[in-house]
Amino acid sequence: MRRFLSLLVLAGCSASPASTPAEETTGVVPPAQQLADRSPTPSSTRGVVTAETVVSGLANPWAIEFLPDGRALVTERPGRLRLLSPNGQLSAPLSGVPAVFAQGQGGLLDVAIDPQFTQNQLVYLSFAEAGAGGAGTAVARGRLSGNALLDVQVIYRQTPKLDGGGHYGSRLVFAADGKLLVTQGDRMNWRDRAQDLSMGQGKIMRINTDGSVPADNPFLSNATARREIWSYGHRNVQSAALHPTTGQLWTVEHGARGGDELNRPERGKNYGWPIITYGVDYSGARIGEGSAKAGLEQPVYYWDPVIAPSGMAFYTADAIPGWKGSILVGSLSPGALVRLELSNDRVVREIRYLGELGERIRDVAVGPDGFVYVVTDSGNGRVLRIKPVIG
Repeated sequence: MRRFLSLLVLAGCSASPASTPAEETTGVVPPAQQLADRSPTPSSTRGVVTAETVVSGLANPWAIEFLPDGRALVTERPGRLRLLSPNGQLSAPLSGVPAVFAQGQGGLLDVAIDPQFTQNQLVYLSFAEAGAGGAGTAVARGRLSGNALLDVQVIYRQTPKLDGGGHYGSRLVFAADGKLLVTQGDRMNWRDRAQDLSMGQGKIMRINTDGSVPADNPFLSNATARREIWSYGHRNVQSAALHPTTGQLWTVEHGARGGDELNRPERGKNYGWPIITYGVDYSGARIGEGSAKAGLEQPVYYWDPVIAPSGMAFYTADAIPGWKGSILVGSLSPGALVRLELSNDRVVREIRYLGELGERIRDVAVGPDGFVYVVTDSGNGRVLRIKPVIG
């Protein structure tokens, strides 16, 4: 099953993260609020793992999800969903996939299987959907039968739909209680919407598997808030996974120029975008009020310069020695597999691999064989199997 990867650990190959003093970023820090640790930006390490091609020729693959029988589902952003066999055979596109808005960063995005997949064969897709006013993130589910999705229905739609081609998110994660968590972006040109509880942009949503709203969601008593909201103040979350021991959701979201964030989104909390951030605008202009403010959550860790994160998993297997308990994050720029070693919910070491490939890594998963699988985002995208270098 996906999203359970352990990160590479090698003595002498990384540096400890450095904290950023408050006065360097905002000048003022609320009492008792500690700023996040900053990535030391380690160089990519060679000679530890190797990447072998499982399949190539994919059009901007976005996500990979393993099935119980060892096959995998792979999405392609133009709107195709394919089955990949363990020996690298790729199916024709499956029928039944909903129409997607394949412009800009939009298209077919994440894929996840139901916790009861063995019994119900349900598959969930997140995608950019066109409609009145522009486009927005949506989630559909259907039943996998042969090379088709049957009984497909859209169970969630981000509202309102907005123009522009960026920042859809989106990752799908089933929580330990079986609820579906849907990460989303702020739609790029509409970043203030991330603070508006009446709108879906810049939020993580929590829904039941049929799209209905759980009775214990945090904003049900707020008459103007979207009932699906779990947390808010997010910029563009394209990495998400559950901690294999605690069941806590962890995410990584894109910053602007600087400020990619590792977070642990909790019920009803505000993660600050665009009021606080460790980054600046692409023009160099300041965003918001600095990097900290009372009542707004700090990230666990941040990157400046950015890694452009996409895809994430905790590693719990044994096929790659020393990785257990770590987080793996894909990097779109400069292109690497980022491993984060944790202690007491803090990052104590960061190591990067595969930078020599020069590939944009869009998603990361652990296969049933215990090896790590990544998809590369290009017009000739690949699925790569990551294995340790022998000897």
